[in-house]
Amino acid sequence: MTMENEFVINKDEILEASKAREESAFLTEKRTEALDKLNSLDMIKPDKTRVSKWDFFTVTDQFVESEAFGSIEELPQVVREVIDIETVENVIIQRNNTEAFVKLSDDLVSQGVIVESIFDAANNHPELLEKYFMTDAVQIDENKLTAYHAALLNGGVFVYVPKNVQVKDPIQMVVLHDDEKASLFNHVLVVADTGAEVTYVENYVTTLESGKGKLNIVSEVIAKDNAKIKYGAVDFLAKALVGYIVRRGVTGNDAVIDWALGLMNDSDVIYDNTTYLMGSGSSSDVKIVHVGRGNQKSNFTTEVIHYGKETTGNILKHGVMKDSASSVFNGIGYIKHGATNSDAQQESRVLMLSPKARGDANPILLIDEDEVVAGHAASAGQVDEIQLFYLMSRGLSRQEAERLVIHGFLAPVVESIPIESVKQLLTAVIEEKIVN
Repeated sequence: MTMENEFVINKDEILEASKAREESAFLTEKRTEALDKLNSLDMIKPDKTRVSKWDFFTVTDQFVESEAFGSIEELPQVVREVIDIETVENVIIQRNNTEAFVKLSDDLVSQGVIVESIFDAANNHPELLEKYFMTDAVQIDENKLTAYHAALLNGGVFVYVPKNVQVKDPIQMVVLHDDEKASLFNHVLVVADTGAEVTYVENYVTTLESGKGKLNIVSEVIAKDNAKIKYGAVDFLAKALVGYIVRRGVTGNDAVIDWALGLMNDSDVIYDNTTYLMGSGSSSDVKIVHVGRGNQKSNFTTEVIHYGKETTGNILKHGVMKDSASSVFNGIGYIKHGATNSDAQQESRVLMLSPKARGDANPILLIDEDEVVAGHAASAGQVDEIQLFYLMSRGLSRQEAERLVIHGFLAPVVESIPIESVKQLLTAVIEEKIVN
């Protein structure tokens, strides 16, 4: 098995594949930069999780070509379940590493909104993509895995909303993983220019029980001055897809980035969700839900870093651990010097449903400024027996009572998902993971 710093990568083969796909010179340049730096960079060191034996690197097929869908009626059931077939206006579907279907409303196009694969955008809108791609939110040389992402990039989407444009209907991306050989090195770049507003929702779904590829997904979300972005996601991918998933945001003055993330993958994954509140008066509300089962190991670092004055950050994370699953929930509110009158709040709670399950909830406040407000709460434990007793006294079985308590525990995140069909999917995934 490939371990931490021990892997072989064929630079010539990767660059030849890029050339054959007629990739932009810019992306090829970024691949080359990443490949040249890769072996000199440090590996990630997530808190309380040893990843030295996790195989992040063994990728046999960089690109897995898949058949596209000719119409929305041809979409497989697992995809149809997450989009509203009758009313969906704006959707892009990626099948493994192939752009498989795109539907955009005339209204969206007439407003100048760009929704394209990351590869098409690099060719069609180089001045925009090059301005934001791995510059402010995530850098290529942060660590070995961010460089590996740039080197093996094989999918993703670029969304750009022009100044003062308010997108009425959500923009949805669905990634279907139905080939066990496929790895997902997706790059998502969402930019809302000054005064713009958009809701973006992505879903990672699968038809497989297990996969042989890897996950290395990066999302960069940029909200310029007075812009508002709602970012929702439900990830539900197969076992054995060891992964590193980074979702980060950067705000301008009075900008807003709100996250609602249902992280339901069945594999071992390191998650990094960080928002940089650079502009004064900006804010971010982060809601995350996770259900772990089997022998799954997960590590979540959720951070809101305050640079601007009068910024507000809220983190809410709820997790449920079953079987022998384990997770680490690190919530970090960091108020930098100069970020006066800022407010950092966070809450992390974990329910454990078996004696072998483990959940660590670690709230962390880092304060370099005096005139601020900050608070945190954390808990990890079993389902409340008093709540169960009350429900069972009304005629419910213990299993049904426990199920209702768990759904109520996770509801604050589920209810914040901005698309009804996606909300229903998340509810169904939670039900499946709890019951089975």
